Amino acid sequence: MPAISNSIVVRDAVSHLAKRSNWAAREPGVVLVFCIVFIVGCLLIALWIHKFIKARRERRAQGGSQEMMADRHTI
Repeated sequence: MPAISNSIVVRDAVSHLAKRSNWAAREPGVVLVFCIVFIVGCLLIALWIHKFIKARRERRAQGGSQEMMADRHTI
């Protein structure tokens, strides 16, 4: 049984890589759906972050005004 030479292994690996076809070019609809889902996901995450920051600002504003009222009563 002959030994496997490195040149045969390399040649097979290179030919396998060269034979690859472009999946994205064959399936443009699927790529479009992935892009739309990604954009919608980013928008939902941005909306969630915006709501979180807005609620945090409102809590800070309410807490700050309550602290000022407490300081006025102690004077």
